[in-house]
Amino acid sequence: MTPRPTADAALPYDPASRRHFFSRCAMGLGSIALASMLDRSRLHAAITPGPLTDPMAPQSPHFAPRAKNIIYLFMAGGPSQLDLFDYKPRLISLNGQPIPESFIAGKRFAFMDSSHGTKLLGTRRSFAQYGQGGAWVSDLFPHTAGIIDDISLVKSCAADLFNHAPAKLFMNTGSGQFGRPSMGSWITYGLGSEAQNLPGFVVLQSGPRGPRGGAVNWGPGFLPTTYQGVPFRGNGDPILNLANPEGISAHRQRQAIDAIRDLNLQQAVATGDAEIHTRIAAYEMASRMQSSAPELVDLSGESEATRKLYGVEQDTPSFARNCLLARRLVERGSRFVQLYHTNWDSHGGPGENLEIDFVARCREVDQAQAALVTDLKQRGLLKDTLVVWGGEFGRTPMGENRDTTGRNHHIDAFTMWFAGGGTQAGAVIGETDELGFNSITDRAHVHDIHATILHLLGLDHKKLTFRFQGRDFRLTDVHGRVIQKLLA
Repeated sequence: MTPRPTADAALPYDPASRRHFFSRCAMGLGSIALASMLDRSRLHAAITPGPLTDPMAPQSPHFAPRAKNIIYLFMAGGPSQLDLFDYKPRLISLNGQPIPESFIAGKRFAFMDSSHGTKLLGTRRSFAQYGQGGAWVSDLFPHTAGIIDDISLVKSCAADLFNHAPAKLFMNTGSGQFGRPSMGSWITYGLGSEAQNLPGFVVLQSGPRGPRGGAVNWGPGFLPTTYQGVPFRGNGDPILNLANPEGISAHRQRQAIDAIRDLNLQQAVATGDAEIHTRIAAYEMASRMQSSAPELVDLSGESEATRKLYGVEQDTPSFARNCLLARRLVERGSRFVQLYHTNWDSHGGPGENLEIDFVARCREVDQAQAALVTDLKQRGLLKDTLVVWGGEFGRTPMGENRDTTGRNHHIDAFTMWFAGGGTQAGAVIGETDELGFNSITDRAHVHDIHATILHLLGLDHKKLTFRFQGRDFRLTDVHGRVIQKLLA
């Protein structure tokens, strides 16, 4: 892949590169359109997927990749690391005592009124050590404990924003501001996709509601819209209006698509608008998906043992079903599959307490996320597929002043885990203080996590850029370092 221009170096022009295609799209599209209209016999060939005409065509990375695909398990709301992975005996012994002022001086929390004067809250869960490295995992994740030697725990993650919507944006786009491309969009822009009949970037959702912030979490920002995530529905047709209306034959539909393509090509000559190429590609992809998408979501071909492994119950929408669909998507070449599961916002109070609701969330995901790693490994897919697990932030070592037990949002220390795709299996990276309030070794900021994910895919986060409004933007902004200890 010819690295896109950066502020660090002037890079040579490569006429075969899609990056040059987008920067000079008026010339490229105009040439395609004019050649097509001058010779009707070549019109269909002009839009056949290829390195110039298909914006999602596979691209070469900057260097040899360790991973080819990503499955990102996003626990929307911020799961409590202190009740899952970050075992703190000292915090348990100090349960109910005031937190030392030195820990919270100058800190801000999402709900200051319910956090003022709160006491330390030790976990009520039982922990045990698992695997060759003796990693601590609570009784809420028994299945995940069983794959602990296949995953890397990073216990020193840190973010910048403590409210849900901007924090989700920050974790997904590297910025808390609207209008920036999501990580999935950056990755498909840089690498394209090997899926011929399915989107390169797919979003699957489960839980009582969608994530706060909604579609901007998987939006393309200022990148061409062809790189946005495509959300699949949990039941029925995965995408609305996928089937032809009654009375519309495949031949008639093809005629309509060809006519629309001709009009779009004429407009491309007149305007040089890159979004017209996106529109042409979208029509073609939609046509191919009429057969591929229903086949994808039909799990009847999966063995009973596989469905039992994940905990899939018939066609009932669930996180478990989405995990199985994620495996099927990467098998078919999709580059980036993101699963959102809500609601992990455990403040305490109705629907958000640690005693009942948090336990339910854990049961909804534990078996399936462990099954996904196990299944990928058994099929030889884990070496090429990076699995990422985590939320937008963690939870505080203090409780909240609510009717039932909960914790506030916390950005200074939380846990994520990674599996496959060139990561070091069985590693435990980073450490927090005795109360779990701050990261004290190997701090892994969101920008560092993004830089590392791109690195595993063979992308230099400093070179994957896009010029917009007079400057070169990147996923990591002007920050980010690769977390070397996470690499195998």
